[in-house]
Amino acid sequence: MSRKVTRREFVSTALTGTALTGAAIVGANSSSSRSSGQVPSAKLGQTRRPNILFILADDLGYGDLSCYGRPDYQTRNLDRLAAQGVRFVNAYSASPVCTPTRCAFITGRYPARTRVGLEEPLTERGDLGEKAKILGLPPEHPTIASLLKQSGYQTALIGKWHLGYLPNFGPVQSGFDEFFGIMSGAADFFTHKDMSGDADLYEGKVPVERIGYTTEMLTQRAVEFISDRRKGAGSESPFYLSLQYTAPHWPWEGPHDESVSRALGRGYDGFTAGGSLKTYAAMMKSLDDGVGEVLRALDRAGMTRNTLVIFTSDNGGERFSYNWPFRGQKFTLWEGGIRVPAIVRWPGIVPVNRVTQQAAITMDWTSTMLAAGNAKADPAYPLDGDDLLPVIRGTQPIYERTFFWRNSNQDALLKGHWKYLKDGVQEYLFDLSVDEREQANYRELNPTKFTELRDEFKRWDSTVLPRPPARQRRI
Repeated sequence: MSRKVTRREFVSTALTGTALTGAAIVGANSSSSRSSGQVPSAKLGQTRRPNILFILADDLGYGDLSCYGRPDYQTRNLDRLAAQGVRFVNAYSASPVCTPTRCAFITGRYPARTRVGLEEPLTERGDLGEKAKILGLPPEHPTIASLLKQSGYQTALIGKWHLGYLPNFGPVQSGFDEFFGIMSGAADFFTHKDMSGDADLYEGKVPVERIGYTTEMLTQRAVEFISDRRKGAGSESPFYLSLQYTAPHWPWEGPHDESVSRALGRGYDGFTAGGSLKTYAAMMKSLDDGVGEVLRALDRAGMTRNTLVIFTSDNGGERFSYNWPFRGQKFTLWEGGIRVPAIVRWPGIVPVNRVTQQAAITMDWTSTMLAAGNAKADPAYPLDGDDLLPVIRGTQPIYERTFFWRNSNQDALLKGHWKYLKDGVQEYLFDLSVDEREQANYRELNPTKFTELRDEFKRWDSTVLPRPPARQRRI
């Protein structure tokens, strides 16, 4: 027996159909342009452009969310986000350390194409001295923010920048209308000072002092940003909010560890001392709670259905992370250093409660957001990522990818399930389809594949900036 359709159900179905049609236009156009490396732009008005919320955790290991296997605490809000969208199990960061990955995301290109992307990572302003005036992301370089801004978006970065210091570099110089956060790679969660003891909290280009735990402060500012749009400030334009948390990066301080903060030493050794699984769990709870608050702000503003949300990490985890089943951690090109969680939600466009095997890398999120926002890449700076919305939506099948990594002492290439890795003088060929822990070297068993991948890496390496020298001190 047929059931009478209510007016609300009819309107909801119609809106969903319209949104899917619009996304299909963008997805089809972007798929056809992959070979050019440029994100095409559908004509404005063909589809309603979504708000975009990009959430980047700092040093979050592959298994640090309970929906990715963490056994000792729960991340209920991020698990719920994954259930409302698509969860990637083969997502990678562009680098195993902060600055290069952030450079890759902001530019949509491999880190080694830009001078600051060679820093592993960029150290504090006090350590750089005069180099701080010339080492950073050039303001003239197109960014995800500047390109979306040209397409009519309001742009904001809340959180960690780590791509150069004022007065010559910063988020405002690189396309963000608003900025609140830290400029360096690490700051104490209570005093907001960097490892050198210098204050590191900014509002736009102005240093500010605030009282509070950094994760909670960033969350509150993001909630305010969304609420302001609800009240009408810029409501005529879509927004791009890049919420780049500093958690769970060290110093390992939970929301109630102010006494630990007061005893914190300076420098790398001071900032990385201490910590525990209990402290890490407290930091993760604060991060998870914060994401939940921001998502509820979207709900209250009535923006959830028209907001594309992407969550991921800048690299693999460190001392207290759960990286099973992978080998290695942050700073290395073993899987544990570059395999990261990634979640995409866009109601009515992205399927719910799906897991995809599609390989993805940091620059893909740049391309995907530009495509969703009908923004074009600058042809002088072709993108290295793909728009993944067609695969996420199921209109395009999963396809094989080839990714490249390089740091001061390692090389790596992933092609399908084969991975080439050079670690110092040792070279390996791994079959990740049967050996995710990278234990069995297939170099002698499959010399043809080994040579093919090594040669392909060398060809790519010749197209980017020269390798940086090895560094002793890292962030």
